[in-house]
Amino acid sequence: MRLALLAAFPFPAPQGSQWYAAEQARALRTAGADVTLFCYGSGDGRDHSDIEIVRVPDHLSPRRLRAGFDRSKWRADRALYRSFLDAHLSEPFDAVLAHNAEAALIALAARARAGVPVVYVAHTLWRQELGSYLPRAVGGPSAFAGRILDTRIARAADAVLALSDCGYRALERSARGPIERIVPGLHPAPPPDPDDVAAVCWRHGLAPDGFVIYAGNLDAYQDLPDLDAAARALGVMPVVAATHDLKGPALPNLELLEVHEPEEARLLVYGSRAAVVPRRHTGGFPIKLLQYMEAARPIVALESVADTLSHEESGWLLRAESSAAELAEGLARCCRDEALRTRLGAGARKVLENEHAWPSLAEATLALTDRALRNT
Repeated sequence: MRLALLAAFPFPAPQGSQWYAAEQARALRTAGADVTLFCYGSGDGRDHSDIEIVRVPDHLSPRRLRAGFDRSKWRADRALYRSFLDAHLSEPFDAVLAHNAEAALIALAARARAGVPVVYVAHTLWRQELGSYLPRAVGGPSAFAGRILDTRIARAADAVLALSDCGYRALERSARGPIERIVPGLHPAPPPDPDDVAAVCWRHGLAPDGFVIYAGNLDAYQDLPDLDAAARALGVMPVVAATHDLKGPALPNLELLEVHEPEEARLLVYGSRAAVVPRRHTGGFPIKLLQYMEAARPIVALESVADTLSHEESGWLLRAESSAAELAEGLARCCRDEALRTRLGAGARKVLENEHAWPSLAEATLALTDRALRNT
């Protein structure tokens, strides 16, 4: 199967969406597909020469790596549409996997010209996330607009790949083609040297096994003010936010650490006592969860977000309506109870191995794409 992965974002970049697209491309290739990734020309310069990539020219690409609105994306998206369409007309693709809404709209426009089937890879629910990029005063209208966007793309696509249970349930009623929930995967790497872990911790002024970690961006949809409030109430040990970009809301109770390489963040995760995802926005699957599972950290998160984990078996999971105080209590229990930490960490690692193995996930993705092809 000859597949195009269409991604309207800079690549590579130290964010979950880019990481997931790269890992999916590698896994599909290993499963036997011929895969080409189409993306913007900008990125952070890291080497991904093992992936076949077609990039928009640098002068047409946005400079910023973060998600969100950028007027320069309009010309980048036009160039992305043209580069994909030219490649397809030269040597046709069997299908395109469109990563998130912007790429899906580009792919659907190309389908109108060239007929290539579109699998919508739904990273999120826009009815929830769209408002995080807009002023608070337009929260209601943005939720309505996001719902329309979710519905229309799911209805137009030839198939939908949802990353979570919440995403699947929200889009199932609108999808006209097949829809499957297929979570992201991760190939576990060998654990780092404990001396390297300790060295990174001390370099940032942290005692190994002496902090709680959040590893990710500071965008509004991450709901970090909840974690900030929980950190104020925790009192047991510091809560650290390791991020590649320090721009974000005021978070006076978190220790913000700028990390320059993904491996640096990985070492900090291994050096933490517990890991946390405060996100309330549902629909996607936070890649940081996989990184926490790989390190066998006890994870505190909402059950609607960490939906492959089980409460008190592989994570400390909270209800959707839980408060910052309950988040703090979950973190405190994991920090204080060594037996609980050991059980949850081992359970999380087992979930990674059983539920997030790329070979089976890649086969499921190819099977969904094949169903889309047979239905067109």
